[in-house]
Amino acid sequence: MTWHVLEVSLELIRCLRGVVAVLARHDADLASQIRRAASSVPANLSEGQRRAGRDRLYHWPVAAGSAEEVRAALRTADAWGYLDGDAVAQPLALLDRLGAMLYRMTR
Repeated sequence: MTWHVLEVSLELIRCLRGVVAVLARHDADLASQIRRAASSVPANLSEGQRRAGRDRLYHWPVAAGSAEEVRAALRTADAWGYLDGDAVAQPLALLDRLGAMLYRMTR
């Protein structure tokens, strides 16, 4: 399961490249926040995979929190009018998928 969720998190990053480039022209700080949060997801998944017990259970919810941070930042960018709904639809769909996978991993 962890390998598959890692691949989805990397797919999210690939999907966000163009979105973040457009967003950076309007709000560099918000674009940077999305980059950091999105990059945190696969980093924490990978680190958690190599851990055991409580350490593993620590990193996976952190990954889920970072994914939710990306979601909130995308919705914020949409609310400010920096991005339109079409631009954020695919990343938000991937975040839904990722969120469901991470939920199952942490329960």
